[in-house]
Amino acid sequence: MNNKVVIIGCGNVGMSYAYALVNQRTYVNELVLIDLNKTKLEGEVMDLNHCLAYSPSKISIKIGDYSDCKDAKIVVIAAGANQNPGETRMDLINKNSKIFKSIVESTMKSGFDGIFLIATNPLDVMTYLTFKYSKLPSNKVLGTGTTLDTARLRYIISEYVDISPKDIQAYVIGEHGDSEFVPWSNASIALKSIDEYLTNTEKEKIEEDVRNSAYEIINRKGATYYGIGMCLVRITNAILGDENIILSVSAYDEENKIYVSTPAIVNNTGVKSKIFIPLNLEEKNKLENSINVIKDAINNL
Repeated sequence: MNNKVVIIGCGNVGMSYAYALVNQRTYVNELVLIDLNKTKLEGEVMDLNHCLAYSPSKISIKIGDYSDCKDAKIVVIAAGANQNPGETRMDLINKNSKIFKSIVESTMKSGFDGIFLIATNPLDVMTYLTFKYSKLPSNKVLGTGTTLDTARLRYIISEYVDISPKDIQAYVIGEHGDSEFVPWSNASIALKSIDEYLTNTEKEKIEEDVRNSAYEIINRKGATYYGIGMCLVRITNAILGDENIILSVSAYDEENKIYVSTPAIVNNTGVKSKIFIPLNLEEKNKLENSINVIKDAINNL
């Protein structure tokens, strides 16, 4: 089976994803890179191919163009302006919405009928625009959503409780942005409520740290990319491996007609279904606020 993935936009995020694919055992066996900077891209492909002698998976890696999208299983869009120090993700909306129309239309002209996976901010808005421009079924368009925020949450909790982040059941949901939140009423470790491990003050501090993580990293090194690269690999393997795994991706919300993150089942159809977890009144209000932030951003385009 030819599991071809095309990456459009090979800056920090796109190349962190590509490098993570080469370093992990993956279902991807053909990787095509598309970027405006052809000279840099040649160097990137050479560099990646020189890893293959020690890679756990056999992958063909090459430079391509939009015609390569025709038979791709997944097209990952990581193109767009970076978030600069002092900018919010929503500040990127006008820059990146213009870029996306051309990218998605060029991809669809190839005859592409696979799955779009979006990593560009503002994430939920860009994923929605991809859905609108591509006219693909909503399950075949998804964004990385709050998978990275959830990974950050589990790591930070693990530092407090000295338990592996892999054994912490907690999610960040809503917008991948400043209105995201943690539904603590559903968080647990080994089936025990998170309240048995953390005080309310600790939970507030953890949630604040998660929300501000990207800003802290950007202030120190200019951009975030390793974490999202790993998230993209995890989602890619969930799709190509038909894993039916639960991830907090940005998926279409039929009721509100937008893309927003809640836990969702991901398999080879893309998003099999969203899981709407029970929320208390405060959490319901936070989710409604997050949905309204995304709606307002779309309406102001």
